[in-house]
Amino acid sequence: MADAKEMDQDQLAESVNDLFTSVSTMIKGELQGTNNILELLEKMNARVAEEYKGFGDVASGLRVFVEQLKSKSSSFDDYVEKLDAIEGQVMEFEAVISMLDKHVSLLESKMQSVYSVPPS
Repeated sequence: MADAKEMDQDQLAESVNDLFTSVSTMIKGELQGTNNILELLEKMNARVAEEYKGFGDVASGLRVFVEQLKSKSSSFDDYVEKLDAIEGQVMEFEAVISMLDKHVSLLESKMQSVYSVPPS
């Protein structure tokens, strides 16, 4: 009976040992999976950081370009003001020409009526 009890205890110990080995293997697998995910995440973060660094360089270059455009466009402000003044003068000139045209037309019609007297 002692041998049977001893065999049962050996089988129990072996089963418990197998259980612990299986649980240990499962935990190691889970930890390895988590570790793999974290390594992938680290690589993705490094890649994204590289891309954002490139975007920062582009943005910096664009900022410089915009500043250059601003300084160049401010030199055109004087020309724009002069063009606006010329446009105003042209509009006034067109109004005067229109008035003169009407006046000349009126004078022409009067002259025609004076000189086109029917013969008697």
